Amino acid sequence: MPATLPHREEQIRRLGSVLAPALTKDRVSNLFAYGKTGTGKTIVTKFVLDRLQRKAREHGRALDTSYVNCRLSGTNYRVIADLCRSLGREVPFTGLAVGELLDRFRSALQSRGSAFLVVLDEIDALVKRSEDDSLLYELTRINEKLTDGWIGLIGISNDLHFKDFLDPRVLSSLGEEEVVFKPYSSDELYDILKERAQLAFRSGVLDQGALHLCAALAAGEHGDARRALDLLRVAAEIAERSRELKVVENHVREAQQKVEHDRVTEALSSLPLHSRILLISVMQLENTRRESSVTGDVYEVYRELCAAGSVEPLTQRRVSGLLNELDIMGVLNARVVSFGRYGRTKKIRLGVESRSVTASFNQDEMVRGLLSYAPRSVLKHQTSL
Repeated sequence: MPATLPHREEQIRRLGSVLAPALTKDRVSNLFAYGKTGTGKTIVTKFVLDRLQRKAREHGRALDTSYVNCRLSGTNYRVIADLCRSLGREVPFTGLAVGELLDRFRSALQSRGSAFLVVLDEIDALVKRSEDDSLLYELTRINEKLTDGWIGLIGISNDLHFKDFLDPRVLSSLGEEEVVFKPYSSDELYDILKERAQLAFRSGVLDQGALHLCAALAAGEHGDARRALDLLRVAAEIAERSRELKVVENHVREAQQKVEHDRVTEALSSLPLHSRILLISVMQLENTRRESSVTGDVYEVYRELCAAGSVEPLTQRRVSGLLNELDIMGVLNARVVSFGRYGRTKKIRLGVESRSVTASFNQDEMVRGLLSYAPRSVLKHQTSL
């Protein structure tokens, strides 16, 4: 973790002011932090918690913290199990009812008697995966059943529309305080890169033009600091492998192509089964008609591909949510089109090249056969054209 976080002083102060009462065991408000990828949400939260823990140790205060990535944990059970272990309560990896696990968690909180600050990173993954916010509801209400010790929640999400998925009772408790992380500007990214580069590079080996280009490319996309740092690192690796004495702009442009390719490959390889089938459905429609597809057509092809692969299809509402996720990831491009009194629909296109999809999914036995399968609904559209 860096010693300083440039251009995030305001967010650090805001989080610190909300969470500082935990040092005196006073209850704190639950907090919700959101913004696009690479805008500093996770590192700022960890930075503030690290400082709070240091203060707690200095003054002998009872303060526990836990960080859980909900996308990696995957299920309500594993999230609660991680929280139990953070409090020193060992629980089986699987086998208990979620209700029993929650009871053990409450018991651990009560016996520990400390302030417990919990970071739920990528909190949207918990709800979107199963359309179930019961765990969040339990966690936001758990303090009502405690007489000693309490829990404060910090939710982090990349999805600005995540709150639309939540029950109003959960939303009112979770979103007591909100912190928004705006994308970094080019100048702000340059400052971040310059500070890191002073630690990472020998003096005089980094061209300032290369540094400015890294910042400009990342700012032009999403203001993503992680992407800017990746570009600089890969550019340096390319220069080093070429036995160059200096990192220049050409190395950055090479790095941009490599990072983009790696990013797409990683995004596609991490998709769950139904998202893969959806992506193949969009690709097959696009290869047939060479224009954007509407949601209804995509769902029709998706159902047929599910039948061909002996997979139980999801409901149209759930598929619509998956399409939104793929759009946020940049794998699909979806825009809402209004037909006046006839309603609205989404026009959907691939956001990546077809050959990238084919190359990634050819390695997956579950969907490999669907790449060459010709759905009747696609042939029907082809005939009508």
